[in-house]
Amino acid sequence: AFSDSDIQARNYIVKFLQTMGLLVRVDGAGNIIARLEGSDPEQTVVMTGSHLDTVPEGGKYDGTLGVVAAIQAVKELQKRGPLTHPVEIVIFAAEESSRFGVATFGSKAMTGQLHVHTLSRLKDENNITFKEVIEQQGLSVASVKQAARPAKTIKSFVELHIEQGRILERQKNSIGIVDSIAAPTRCKITVDGVAAHSGTTPMDERQDALVSAAMIVLAVQEIALAQSHYGTVATVGALKVQPGAVNVVPGRAEMWVDIRGIDHDSIIATMQELKDAISAIADAQETPVSIEVTSAERPVAMDEEMAELIEGICRDKKVAYQRLHSGAGHDAMNLAHVTPSGLILIPCKDGVSHNPEEAVAEADIMTGIEVLTEVLYQLAR
Repeated sequence: AFSDSDIQARNYIVKFLQTMGLLVRVDGAGNIIARLEGSDPEQTVVMTGSHLDTVPEGGKYDGTLGVVAAIQAVKELQKRGPLTHPVEIVIFAAEESSRFGVATFGSKAMTGQLHVHTLSRLKDENNITFKEVIEQQGLSVASVKQAARPAKTIKSFVELHIEQGRILERQKNSIGIVDSIAAPTRCKITVDGVAAHSGTTPMDERQDALVSAAMIVLAVQEIALAQSHYGTVATVGALKVQPGAVNVVPGRAEMWVDIRGIDHDSIIATMQELKDAISAIADAQETPVSIEVTSAERPVAMDEEMAELIEGICRDKKVAYQRLHSGAGHDAMNLAHVTPSGLILIPCKDGVSHNPEEAVAEADIMTGIEVLTEVLYQLAR
């Protein structure tokens, strides 16, 4: 998010949206908003969109597909003539958490759910704060606060996204209609040991931070497996070792843990069991451990009437579909707190995502756009 390539993509999209004759602006959080005016500008707005930023070594469809689909859907709506409600394409800023550890920044800001006081303490691997990054884009903490939209001005939100899993492909369905979105709880765990010479420090006298970290990784795996019947998963996705030399006993290890699921009680239980396990490991290994929870969100239900609308359109168009949960977080989960929201998924090959091998069939893309277009038309006409 807010890297040179992200900014280049954002600038390109802004120019493209302007060529469509849309009213384009960037809000105080960096969200790009392109408006197709309705016949009654005072009516509530129908929103659609997704994000452009990616994870490191990510695929080309995650988020971007939802942006392109929204653009194509609005182009089709322009051909149908004036709608009653205005329609807005929203390209949300900084949806991915990989750079700063906090996800869906833009949609949180738009829905008034962002704790702006945390922006100064969020840092990337180069020790650059989120606050510094947004200021480089002409934004500020004050402008982020101003990005919040009154809920009463938004009629609905619909997002199209790749599934990032294998369910649709296995069931041979072209469309997934999401009932609920799993909520991520993320934490940074820091293990402090004592750096020492690897050749002269006896094994029974070491306070090896990496050994303790490895034990914590295994604890995460075991605890999540025990909770997996609730649909809960947990991942240690990043690990940093200091000083990082082959001949030095590690003096510090930092890791980042992602816990998510659709059962909030299970997530809480997983986190508590992990804290207990970490405490025991810290005592046994004589390596103090600190835990910083960077985000703790609740599972979010999608709007049932919206799901039924999508379902009806799929039936009318004879599109194979199914209801399902989303294990991945999306901007739609934040909009769901302020307006009726829907999430439409299409299959991705072998369920692969957050990976350069991410792939989607063209036929599924076209089906997704067709369904999205009709949903927006029904909502805005």
